[in-house]
Amino acid sequence: MKDEKPFFMRDPWKYKFEDQRQEREDGDLGFDTRALHAGFHPLQDLEPFRSFVPPITQSMTFPYMNFDKIPCPVYGRTRTPTNTLLEERLASLEGGEACITAGSGSQALFNLIFTIARPGDNVVTSLNVFGEGYKQAASIFPERCHVEFRFVQDPGDPDSWNDMIDRQTKLVWVETPSNPCLFITDITAVAEVAHSHNVPLLVDNTTATAALQTPMAMGADIILLSITKFLAGNATVIGGAIVGPESLIEDIRWNTTEFMGSVIPPLEAWMTLQYLETLSMRMKRHSANAQTVAEFLSSHPKVKHVNYSGLQTHSQHELAKRQMEAHGGLLSFVVQNGILGAAKVMDAFNLVVHAVTFGTTKTICMHPATITHEHMTPQERAEAGIDDGLIRFSVGLENPEDIIADLKQALGRL
Repeated sequence: MKDEKPFFMRDPWKYKFEDQRQEREDGDLGFDTRALHAGFHPLQDLEPFRSFVPPITQSMTFPYMNFDKIPCPVYGRTRTPTNTLLEERLASLEGGEACITAGSGSQALFNLIFTIARPGDNVVTSLNVFGEGYKQAASIFPERCHVEFRFVQDPGDPDSWNDMIDRQTKLVWVETPSNPCLFITDITAVAEVAHSHNVPLLVDNTTATAALQTPMAMGADIILLSITKFLAGNATVIGGAIVGPESLIEDIRWNTTEFMGSVIPPLEAWMTLQYLETLSMRMKRHSANAQTVAEFLSSHPKVKHVNYSGLQTHSQHELAKRQMEAHGGLLSFVVQNGILGAAKVMDAFNLVVHAVTFGTTKTICMHPATITHEHMTPQERAEAGIDDGLIRFSVGLENPEDIIADLKQALGRL
């Protein structure tokens, strides 16, 4: 009898994750070169435009040449030429086979889970994930789609991951470094556990970006990205992306994205292409500034604890050094007197801005317990290290002495 299942349902693992581990055509080029050139060459692509900069195709529909030939792209709800170029560049930077963009990082995660999981399936993760992701895992998918999310007890222990996986597990999901407590997950170890069960590993690479960390080289099968953060880098764009094998990406595109219409618009895709050209330089500066700020905070008498893997006192400092080129621009620290102490410090900042995002060129702060992770129970926040006095601090590109001066005067109010 003929197998009537769609192509992506016929394999026990559903998608050919091993395919993308072959060398990409541009794999011999350096990261900075790919950030500038992947997917577009002024003399080889879009010949009629003769443009040094990729043009914006600000159209939501694309004409048929004749009745029988469907154009590609056909409609802006699935892709546009500008989106396609951004997707090719992100896939190149992450080392994956293909990419699909979304309206936000949260939307990208939703599209992935909605595509690969069915009622009765489960996803294994930890409490070390971004707040909106936790909300999807804790209530939205379990209550509305009957997809279970299992939170490992000790994310630093591979056996803890192994114990949670069964035949209905469709994905293992880690975020490293995590937001907001900068927990470092051993990607290679968790990948080996997931693959021993024939389950793919998703790594959220938003905080480090491919400029500092390449999870696919360590065994990851799928990458989740919030374009909104360091990739764009200046709070002018909101978007997300999934990088993975082409069979998975096209399943998301034609069976989820096409009907939800959750693509990043052409203008934002074009803006992101421009910002990616400086990603490597920005991440080096973010990392250098954050290291300086973290060292200052770690010695301040009114700071109880600092989360930053660049500090030798961080329990996973050596693991972070093995996985990352540098430690990134995000850190967090705990001040005295809980929420009242955090509020007093954050209200006293003059240079640092209180805003809900991270990864911007300007230094910003946020209070996770009342903003991004308020959906967690107090016990879950305690397990994840989200103290009431925790301040998430995204270190920008200012002169580090100016950031420290603002921190010094604000902490002095305690």
